[in-house]
Amino acid sequence: MTIPAHLDHIVIAGPDLDAVVRWFAELTGVVAAPGGAHPTGTANALVALTVDGERGPQYVELIGPDPARTAPEVPTTFGIDGLTAPSIQAYAVHPDDIDQAVASARERGYDPGDVHDLSRRKPDGTLLEWRLTRGEGRRLDVPFLIDWGGTEQPGLSGIPAIELLSFERVEPDPAPLRAVLTALGHGADVVEGAPAGFRLTLRRADGEVVVL
Repeated sequence: MTIPAHLDHIVIAGPDLDAVVRWFAELTGVVAAPGGAHPTGTANALVALTVDGERGPQYVELIGPDPARTAPEVPTTFGIDGLTAPSIQAYAVHPDDIDQAVASARERGYDPGDVHDLSRRKPDGTLLEWRLTRGEGRRLDVPFLIDWGGTEQPGLSGIPAIELLSFERVEPDPAPLRAVLTALGHGADVVEGAPAGFRLTLRRADGEVVVL
């Protein structure tokens, strides 16, 4: 079982959020809970991840264009504007000190980007706020860093859950990405294989193992 240390959440994006939620439910038997809308023109739905019977703090974020957005353009967040089907696009880790993690990574030769404030409103109107690295042109094969501050981490809330068995990155040549993750100090295991992409292994309530 390979699960990244300090894993916060895994991002599965698609061109239509309702379709992504249905796709995930068909594969796993779990219907994601509505999350809320972001100022970036996206909206999400969430599923908590359990490890060895313990809930969170890891979770899966299903994300797509916000149907209620006013701008007609498709959001570019996580490459949504280029997707035609659901895809595991990115993941986040929560270091103990996000500012120190950024400084240390830069000293070792990798710049994860500046730390920005972001927020979303839950369906009940509650505003959630957090800090994360999201520099322009940020690599999606490298985790972004997140700090929830005083906000409850969504994986610990009362949302539906599924068991996480493993999460890793597949690369035809693992060495370059492994070097970047070493500089960052965080990240998933990188295994050799093709095509390049993320591999998420979950166990359904009926015991069936699903690989996304």
